Amino acid sequence: QYSTRRENLVGFMEFVVFPAGAFVRCHTANSHARSKIFCRLIASNFIHRSQRVLRCGQPQPTPRRCVSCFGTISSINNTSSRYSITRSRMATAGGASARAGVKVTGTSVVVDGSKYVEVTEGTASVLFPADGEVFYNPVQEFNRDLSIAAYNRFSKLFGVKQVEKQKKSQEKQARRLAFEQKEEAAKSASSSGSATTRDDAKLISVEVEGKSDECSASKDESDSYAGITICEALSATGLRAIRYANEIDGVKYVIANDMSAPAVDAIRRNVVHNKLDPKTTVIPNEADASMLMYGHREPAKRFSAIDLDPYGSPTTFLDSAVQAVDEGGMLAVTCTDMAVLAGNHGEACYAKYGSYSIRGAHCHEMAVRIVLASIDTHAARHKRYIVPLMSCSIDFYCRVFVRVYSSAKEVKKAASKVSTVYNCTGCHAFHLQPVGRVHEKGTSTKYLPNTGPAVGETCSECGGRFHVGGPLWSEPIHDQAFVDGLLQDIETDGQDKYGTFERMRGFVSVISEELKDVPLYYCIPAMSGVVHCVTPRTLEVRSAFLHQGYRVSSSHANRDALKINAPPKVVWDVMRSWCQKHPVKDPKERSFAKAILATTPAVDANFTLHEHANPASRVRGIKRFPGNPLPNWGPKARAKRKRPVIDDDGRADAGAPKGVQ
Repeated sequence: QYSTRRENLVGFMEFVVFPAGAFVRCHTANSHARSKIFCRLIASNFIHRSQRVLRCGQPQPTPRRCVSCFGTISSINNTSSRYSITRSRMATAGGASARAGVKVTGTSVVVDGSKYVEVTEGTASVLFPADGEVFYNPVQEFNRDLSIAAYNRFSKLFGVKQVEKQKKSQEKQARRLAFEQKEEAAKSASSSGSATTRDDAKLISVEVEGKSDECSASKDESDSYAGITICEALSATGLRAIRYANEIDGVKYVIANDMSAPAVDAIRRNVVHNKLDPKTTVIPNEADASMLMYGHREPAKRFSAIDLDPYGSPTTFLDSAVQAVDEGGMLAVTCTDMAVLAGNHGEACYAKYGSYSIRGAHCHEMAVRIVLASIDTHAARHKRYIVPLMSCSIDFYCRVFVRVYSSAKEVKKAASKVSTVYNCTGCHAFHLQPVGRVHEKGTSTKYLPNTGPAVGETCSECGGRFHVGGPLWSEPIHDQAFVDGLLQDIETDGQDKYGTFERMRGFVSVISEELKDVPLYYCIPAMSGVVHCVTPRTLEVRSAFLHQGYRVSSSHANRDALKINAPPKVVWDVMRSWCQKHPVKDPKERSFAKAILATTPAVDANFTLHEHANPASRVRGIKRFPGNPLPNWGPKARAKRKRPVIDDDGRADAGAPKGVQ
């Protein structure tokens, strides 16, 4: 580590010795560059102020000129001839994370003769083993905070439905018991041969009502709603399960499951450390996640909510999960294989999710819709269907919250809820075509295949060909009422409850403003790059469409996104109008830009600011798209497992951890 003031940095750079091929990178916000400046130094043995070897986009870059961009130096990370100079707001090299919401106490705790570091997040404190035997990722704090808020909102909705369901069941049982008692009384009266007087009938009615009340009271005592049950199928350290038990209202119990014996030991240790009952509140369980959920397929054993947060793809757990969740229960799924879902490996996406992903500006929302389509397909095999509550593309992963219901009639609509997407390789225009359609006429309902294709052989805007992707979920991916209630809950709870409160509020605010009935989006910089024009401001583009009567919104998946209910021709007519007002160089022959600009726009777009162009969340000054709080922001490496030592007889060593292979 090396710390210095700005004026002394030149002296440091003059005398420090760098190995051959080393480079220096500077991360800083510079006023005249208005962006992060990355300075690269290539030196043979050492650097000197007279050597002009730094590159930062400034005229005649020299070490002295580039030093003015550095700011305060906090650390130098020397790894494999790489020196990374960062600002003081970044974490020091090799040091612990000091970002908001994750508190690393640095106090060594000894439990059963082993040393641990206590990590506090929210209301939970976990003992993190120094040898890394159990997986823990502090980057996912935002995921956990958002999940807790979503579970709190779901708990309120699910609890009301359960109480109403029990009340209706009790009333139905009381009516059935009353009917049976009256029949028995009538049979008894007819068999005795005596006529029943009014007083006798009144007496029988009073007796039946009394028995019905007793039955209802006993039902309330024995089968009353006690709260939601949550299954965290892949629990690792148990941090998420402990936070769920502490911070979600109306939780009956949480099952923290993992198939790794060291992980289950860590869960049990952390549950006791947080003063929770491992038998009734947070229940550690060592089992295969799929087998655990398959064992809870019966309606009486189902969980109110199931949480799947695996390392990579969750598809191997979806079949069991959709069967083990209660009627109207919630299924929360995380997918960290974004490279597969976003189009880098379409063949792998098809093998795992049953959909072909394609690369494009809208790839992150497409990834979310592929996940939803996969979950609904698994549910449909068991006469169940999903209703998305909130579906998110966050950092390097997807996180979806859906409710699961049972209905053979609704399952027949599954084909009409997914679509094939045709994405132009030239101008990024896209067209969606539903796989099936529902034809309703009077009381008759038919489920028919759709007609097509939705596009020609080539794109009508640029002449390019289409890539075919999907099928993907083309219905709304958010429930407006749920999102509005969630946003209200987050603002009510405030920063005292959530370490990532500012980001949560901005994130959910953008989701609440999205057009729910418009799949996918356009990316303004990408469209500008096609025709090589100056990129217009987002407000100008939004205003141009609003003046024409179309609806527009942003997307939480991309800060430059434009969701609009206009066809591709209208979208490109606006860009053509922009190019007429801001002329571009004559594009090359037989290029996509040449074909697009050769068409005269049908309308003269008005780019003056519209009164509704600025989103409400932006007007309020909410942080909607914050930057990454730390360098190298992303997933951690997969958790390592110790292999047992096999003796000459083929038996595992007794000292090896149980269940580890």
